[in-house]
Amino acid sequence: MASRGTVKASGNFNAKADAEVLHKAMKGLGTNEAAILQLVTARSNPQRQQIKAAYKTQFGKDLIHVLKGELGDKFETLIVALMTPPITYDVTSLHHAIKGAGTDEKVLVEILASRTPQQVKDIVAAYKQEYDHDLEKDICGETSGHFQNLLVILLQANRQAGIQQENIQSDAEALFKAGEQKFGTDEESFITILGSRSAEHLRKVFDAYLKLSKHEIEESIKRETSGGLEDLLLAVVKCARSVPGYFAEILYHAMKGTGTDDATLIRVMVSRSEVDMLDIRAEFKKKFSCSLYSMIKSETGGDYQNALLLLCGGDDA
Repeated sequence: MASRGTVKASGNFNAKADAEVLHKAMKGLGTNEAAILQLVTARSNPQRQQIKAAYKTQFGKDLIHVLKGELGDKFETLIVALMTPPITYDVTSLHHAIKGAGTDEKVLVEILASRTPQQVKDIVAAYKQEYDHDLEKDICGETSGHFQNLLVILLQANRQAGIQQENIQSDAEALFKAGEQKFGTDEESFITILGSRSAEHLRKVFDAYLKLSKHEIEESIKRETSGGLEDLLLAVVKCARSVPGYFAEILYHAMKGTGTDDATLIRVMVSRSEVDMLDIRAEFKKKFSCSLYSMIKSETGGDYQNALLLLCGGDDA
């Protein structure tokens, strides 16, 4: 899976030499942002962790702290995110989403719908270690209703493995009865099936559902539900179909229209750069008939833009 990323480990890597490059870029008057962004985007996350350790050993300072003092605004947020281990980055994103002013449901939906069961288990454990709090309890304190129920199911990270051939038709029929044929939607059926079946099983269920109802399950969800629950159900369905396809849509909507949702743009570009950015780019081009690269170029500027374009890794014009 790792091979579908745009950011790769550097072949002739030397943490000590890299730490010196960063030190030099931030020494004295002015900061050489170009040198920082070129180095950081050309190293894998484990290599960046080694650079942090080497920096502290050589200069007796915390690299993140120094970067925050030298950089600013969105560029700083992006570079600090790149210097953070992936699980820690998800954990801090979730914590800010829950503990900030008002709950940022979008972050909860994006992370919990798209991560693998093992990643979710690692996130839950790391959250406990970092904040001495139970992630499930914290999420339950800030959410309610069926939206909360589905988040809790996703937090259990206990999806069935493989395809249950004998359940495909009955799952499709249960979803059909729960939505289309019922006055008032039976959300529980949606939540249980979409929250606990494997992605490959769900893709078969969606095909059977289409035959039954003559339209895609996404249309039923949009018609039958609303608010946070609708967003979460749609995210789960889209991720079951294609995680890169889901992220292509997230990126497009983060940049489309007036104003760019930089927090989302940074979060997705950083967290997918070593995972499936090549596939996201292909999906983006297919869905929106323009390249991700060209949209980033038209919606951002400066060092921030240059770093994002390096993470994007190429134009699919």
